[in-house]
Amino acid sequence: MKKTLIVISGFFIATSLFSAAPAASGAKTENSVNAEGVAFAEKLSRVLESGTLEEAIALFDSMPESQKDDVDLMSLKASLLVSAGRIGEAEKIAAALLAKNPKDVEILGLNAIIAKQKNDSAKMNQYLKQIIAIEPKNADANIELGNSEALKRNYRNARDYYRTALLSDPKSEEALFGYGKMVYFLGKNDKEAKDIFDRLIALNPNNAQAYSYRGKLESENREYRSAREYALKAIAIEPENSDFYFDLGTYCRYLGDFAGAEEAWTKAKNLDPDYFLGYAYLAGLYDEQNKAQEALENYRKVVEKNPQYYYAYESLGILAWHDKNYDEAKDAFEEARKKNTSNVSYTLMIAACYMKKNNYQGCKSFTEKAMKGMDRNSTEYLLVRLYHDQAGEAALAQKIQNETNKTKKGKYLYYFALYYDLKGKFDLAQKYYTEITDMKSPMFFEYRLAQWEIEPS
Repeated sequence: MKKTLIVISGFFIATSLFSAAPAASGAKTENSVNAEGVAFAEKLSRVLESGTLEEAIALFDSMPESQKDDVDLMSLKASLLVSAGRIGEAEKIAAALLAKNPKDVEILGLNAIIAKQKNDSAKMNQYLKQIIAIEPKNADANIELGNSEALKRNYRNARDYYRTALLSDPKSEEALFGYGKMVYFLGKNDKEAKDIFDRLIALNPNNAQAYSYRGKLESENREYRSAREYALKAIAIEPENSDFYFDLGTYCRYLGDFAGAEEAWTKAKNLDPDYFLGYAYLAGLYDEQNKAQEALENYRKVVEKNPQYYYAYESLGILAWHDKNYDEAKDAFEEARKKNTSNVSYTLMIAACYMKKNNYQGCKSFTEKAMKGMDRNSTEYLLVRLYHDQAGEAALAQKIQNETNKTKKGKYLYYFALYYDLKGKFDLAQKYYTEITDMKSPMFFEYRLAQWEIEPS
């Protein structure tokens, strides 16, 4: 008996191509039927070895009538059709085979593959569980169910499926990796996760993902130098994998190696230029080093690549304000405010941007809407009212000074100072900016804006 293995989506579909003695001429006896099957199988085998996929599929049109019910050959045809992307045709054959052979594990596997190709996870899982009911330790079925549960973030269930797969195939790299990942995600046994990934590395020293996760585990324990070495090993194996450079940059950053972090994240960005995260990491790194222009350019890229990543809008607004690009700053703070309308800082920065552009009517219209629903006795309301009315600062000054929460007081002082700045009362503005910077408590972004007014960069 000769076996041809067709590999699809992690399953192995084994099809038997029988060898037998040639049949004698004359009536179609059992031997002659076998001979027809052997001849067809040998021809198909040659095409599979040296021809194209489409040629192999086309050969089934000349299949002898006596072989059209052969389970192995029809399973092979369905498998070839799946490989060719002809899922509908494959599904009809697989369903017919299953109706006649409901407990055949390989046919159930074939149907599971087809369901997966159709993105029908419910049907796929149904077939996989039928396989497990017949063969509880079936490695392929348990791995696929583990993958399915992992995608749904059911990490405990996924872990258990991978663990069962390892009982029958302890050297399965996919099962080992899946099991190690789930233990890592569950975060309750770092030693077991390390042992699993070390086993995987011993089994396959070129498994880049195993090195990557060993690095993550080292990082979890603040062993950043060791983590960096693991990341470098992963990169040496898969130098085009951007994920590894993201990790490397993080470890370098924790080690205070800003240049190394910049190099790694720049590489990640260049490998995946449409992914926003590389720009976000670089923007934060430049911002931390007070490289305002470089940070601004990267924050612009972040929101260009992923407009839904609202965390970037606050920083973009701050740096655009620093760059005196008040239209861009207003747009950025408006986006930030959409996600957090209760943050009065965004409201006041938008109002200030209007005033910077001498658009007092725009400011008035905006603040009028913003004040609706606010507590009229609150300092936040009175500050927004100040920008709306362009008056009323005397009563507000004492209320701000009476604020006991240091962070809130700092914020309020900034917008009070900024109002005077916008009205051309620079001495009063500087007095309050200085009071903010003397607080030495940069727990709010306005502290940084006040610093820029005291010591322009």
